[in-house]
Amino acid sequence: MFKYLVHLFNTGMSSAPRPPASLPALLPRGSGMVARGSAATERRDRRTEILLAAEKLFAQHGYHAVPLRKIASEAGVPLALVGYYFGAKHELFHAIFERWQPTIEARLALLRDVMPDITAQPSALQPIVSAFVEPVLRMRVSPEGEFYALLVSRELSYAREEADRVLRDFFDPLAHAFIDALQAARPQATRAQAAWGYQFALGALLHHISDQRVERLSHGINPPNDASAEPLLISFIAAGMDAVLKTNQRRP
Repeated sequence: MFKYLVHLFNTGMSSAPRPPASLPALLPRGSGMVARGSAATERRDRRTEILLAAEKLFAQHGYHAVPLRKIASEAGVPLALVGYYFGAKHELFHAIFERWQPTIEARLALLRDVMPDITAQPSALQPIVSAFVEPVLRMRVSPEGEFYALLVSRELSYAREEADRVLRDFFDPLAHAFIDALQAARPQATRAQAAWGYQFALGALLHHISDQRVERLSHGINPPNDASAEPLLISFIAAGMDAVLKTNQRRP
């Protein structure tokens, strides 16, 4: 009996209380945390897990190929919880892009910073293009950013209702701001030219952030999304913009 009491005393003094065995299933996968401070934090984490799972699966397989049940399984949550937080599937799709709104805001903030210095000189295009490109490349370097980049490249190029809503709500205001800046830098250019220039620039940027082939084409010299390619990409887009905006085009 004495030995038993000594054992209980030593165990109690040397070991911290352990959470119930069922608790880890309530926490975000890979969080590395044993417990959360509040139910509200837990709810935010589960909502984020759903968003991350949807972003990954939509990027890998396409929006229409992924059912909500598969997203719930990937996130480790009940199917009903997906509907509770987001409603219909197209609302979940929309919420993914809403979550990345800070990247769009960062691009617009950089653009606002350079606009006072914009003049009708060739060098004026470089800061505009830098504002357009740099926040996206910073976003791309994270594993989470990789799936978002693939999602944008894959899904927003299709003329579908859910993609069109995302474009109108998040990316059209961004596009109009940059097209306005291009016209400010090149007053002689038409709105049509500036819009074409923006779209061509967008194509180059989207290709760069989703491309894996460059490593093979360069015989292993150029890794995908290499940071050293950033100034090359900016110079390439700026030169292309300059050529497009110089081209004589009749106004309608």
